[in-house]
Amino acid sequence: MKLSTIAATLAGLGTKPTQSLGQNFLHDQNIAKWIVEQAGLKPGEPWVEIGPGLGALTEFAVDISRHGILLEKDDRFAPWLREQFRTVEVVHGDVLDFDPRELFWRGPLPVFGNLPYYVSSQILFQFTAEPSPASRMVFTLQRELAERLCAKPDTSEYGALTVLIGRRWNAKLIKHLPPQIFTPVPKVGSAVVLLTPRVDDRLPECEGALFRELVKRGFSQRRKQLNKMLELDRWPEFAAKLGVPVTARAEDLSLAHWVTLTNLATDAPDDHSAGAQDVNGEMFDVVDDQNRVIDQQPRGVVHRDRLLHRAIHIFVFNKEGELFLQRRSRWKDAHPRRWDSSAAGHVNAGDDYDTTAPRELSEELGVTAPLGFVGEVSACRNTGWEFVKIYRADHSGPFRLPPAEIECGGFFSIAQIQRWVDARPEDFANGFIECWRTLAAAGRLSPGTQAAG
Repeated sequence: MKLSTIAATLAGLGTKPTQSLGQNFLHDQNIAKWIVEQAGLKPGEPWVEIGPGLGALTEFAVDISRHGILLEKDDRFAPWLREQFRTVEVVHGDVLDFDPRELFWRGPLPVFGNLPYYVSSQILFQFTAEPSPASRMVFTLQRELAERLCAKPDTSEYGALTVLIGRRWNAKLIKHLPPQIFTPVPKVGSAVVLLTPRVDDRLPECEGALFRELVKRGFSQRRKQLNKMLELDRWPEFAAKLGVPVTARAEDLSLAHWVTLTNLATDAPDDHSAGAQDVNGEMFDVVDDQNRVIDQQPRGVVHRDRLLHRAIHIFVFNKEGELFLQRRSRWKDAHPRRWDSSAAGHVNAGDDYDTTAPRELSEELGVTAPLGFVGEVSACRNTGWEFVKIYRADHSGPFRLPPAEIECGGFFSIAQIQRWVDARPEDFANGFIECWRTLAAAGRLSPGTQAAG
């Protein structure tokens, strides 16, 4: 959008930029087109733009795909955007009130925008928090914040934001922008940052909740030494294993150090892949088509030969009636990185369903709660030849997710999950789909559902 077009549009609307909303409109069309190109939009696929304003980026995005979602707060611009870009969906409201979970059913999708500088960090945490629906993100930020996001250890810019976002996202500053390409001209420099999901195996996994807790605590008073901030009795031992002095401060630890420290604090290995796969020797009861025990075989044999066996699934609901879903780790031997029930597990040889369910709830989510039986699914291809009993629990967290088993998790409303299952069943483990459809058909997914008799 040219400078003259911006002026004419504002005049036609009888308004001007609002400083309190951080409105500085981009008028360099080459830069606008380049930013959209970095977002990696594909024809016919959905995308999200935050703070479109007068559509400087939007006009190039709709040339690639008309299936956009615009998140616009300004009362003056939202109606204008609907009129100007009729094929896109305009969500009128504060982006900080927008629920990213509403995007999962559309599939991983690019998110981009020239973010209002006064809320940029909040938006970053909102869209990078686990789980995130974004496939990649391109944001124009205040240069200072961009440098913090991409900072290296032992620098003044390096901080909690760098580490917390860096665990799941690679951040790269890809262009500095001069103030003169915006109107009104901002008093600070800007930069474009590209965020892509971290998919390499060089960074170990760790327990996410404890990682966030340690990082926030460590950087809360960054001038103090970590031995005074982390409240870890074994800090001298951990510091030695990390190869840092006992007097180290938060900024002295790299992202990999923080991940390793989290694993040390939980006595977990940095390499979770071996533990996740070292399960084929577990013994399962083999059952007949009436779910009667007829034999016992190692897990590997049971799965290889598709023998009938037993498993439990647990649906955990919070106080709002939302269901917790877990995303399976990349090391799982079946359905890696797909979404699944809150907790699930096989019934080991000699055990029964009712003793297995509380064990799996504790092992996978780190909590205890009363469990009620709510349904069952007969063994079939989609359950992995398992006779499944489904239990319900009520717990709002927080949970401790074992990295070898679970990559991340989150609560979703029943409506959000139903739309997601209908649109993208391939995102879920087959066993969950069977359990979900069974409970949905029985009317047992609504808040307050009681256990079956």
